Amino acid sequence: MTSLIPDVDTPSAPWTGRFDGDGPEHRRWWQAVAPLPAVPGPAGAAQEAPQPAARPAAILGFASDEGVRRNKGRTGAAAAPEALRRALGPLAFHLDRAVYDAGDVAVAGGDLEGGQARLGRAVASLLDTGHLTVVLGGGHETAYASYLGVGASRSVTEGKRLGVLNLDAHFDLRDEPVASSGTPFLQMARAEAAAGRGFRYAVAGISEANNTRALFETADRLGVRYLLDEDCSEERVRDFVASFLADIDVLYLTIDLDVLPAAVAPGVSAPAAYGVPLPVISAVCRQVARSGKLLHCDVAELNPEFDLDSRTARVAARLVDTLLH
Repeated sequence: MTSLIPDVDTPSAPWTGRFDGDGPEHRRWWQAVAPLPAVPGPAGAAQEAPQPAARPAAILGFASDEGVRRNKGRTGAAAAPEALRRALGPLAFHLDRAVYDAGDVAVAGGDLEGGQARLGRAVASLLDTGHLTVVLGGGHETAYASYLGVGASRSVTEGKRLGVLNLDAHFDLRDEPVASSGTPFLQMARAEAAAGRGFRYAVAGISEANNTRALFETADRLGVRYLLDEDCSEERVRDFVASFLADIDVLYLTIDLDVLPAAVAPGVSAPAAYGVPLPVISAVCRQVARSGKLLHCDVAELNPEFDLDSRTARVAARLVDTLLH
């Protein structure tokens, strides 16, 4: 069986989890998530849920680690969508919205650019049919694929100011001849300039020790707003995000899990020696969800091969759950 969206396949594994009963009071994610219907609206297991008060969410997997390979990182992130679904499945479902699974885009044979284009078309289609879209990556090359969809959606092309907020230890503004997991935000800056739009990009969690002076100079030249990991108290991050939200109409949030301390998120390509505490990152998720401006989000860099007791996958699942509340 194939997805209802062209170029997207059905998930590689079914949703599973603990069974406590069929009633809404027992509902878990694996019981609530339904395949994407042909017409937006409740389908399958989601028919038993209360009438959603918020727009439906659509989940897409991006099974890719080609960008990480090109960036000379630890590969394995292609297995992340399956691991994230396994971590989400057992969670209690308290959301007041329908959630659909739209399937996966897999990068094969090194064709990263083709995979990014396919995911971008799928994201744009879902956004334009009224969904809040969530991509489960994948290396952080996922970000440029997400941007292709967000940038092509009516929400942006009709003139709304797009902001990109990245929770990350790295700028990912590398200027390289071949695109990778280290280049997506410079690619975005150039694409926004070509479209005649301003590039509004903010990063919280930057590790000074892991970004060269050239990257800081590129960030300054592009007008990037950033906050170093050592400065990420909950109050300072809240004010940083609020100031950014005030200058935009719609938000694309991307979470690179290496923003978290290695003890919290060991299963990434580049574990953080310092990192931003999980409560601070979770508070950002609540803040942007409540803003009413969240258009699209993704979670990137989960590498199940290096995860301990699925610790990183479980943290990522909690963040996705928080964003969709």
